[in-house]
Amino acid sequence: MSETEENTAIAPAPLFERIGGEAAVNAAVDVFYRKVLEDYRIKRFFDNTDMDKLIAKQQAFFTMAFGGPNNYTGTDMRNAHARFVKMGLGNMQFDAVIENLTATLTDLNVPAELIGEVTAIAEGARADVLGK
Repeated sequence: MSETEENTAIAPAPLFERIGGEAAVNAAVDVFYRKVLEDYRIKRFFDNTDMDKLIAKQQAFFTMAFGGPNNYTGTDMRNAHARFVKMGLGNMQFDAVIENLTATLTDLNVPAELIGEVTAIAEGARADVLGK
């Protein structure tokens, strides 16, 4: 076995593949936004938002963030959320997003270890999203 084969054999598949690929990411984003739009803590941040456009961008972002094909062309996290920070987006609201994301993945029967990986990625964006 060559060194390349050995590295391939022990490297886990990207989270994108382990979570179920494009269909799973797209389904999760749809369920996630249904939850978000019902959450009194954060739904106001989505008033006057083109949800179809946002869902498409979020699907592309999660795909890229989870190690799938990088087709994300959106704004960076800090600039994309700056106006929401001015509206009061803070740690409490970010926590609500994480709760909704976790609940979505739980509802979709995603294994706990993969949910942990997803939430770790989301937590990694906290400082940028909140402009810190």
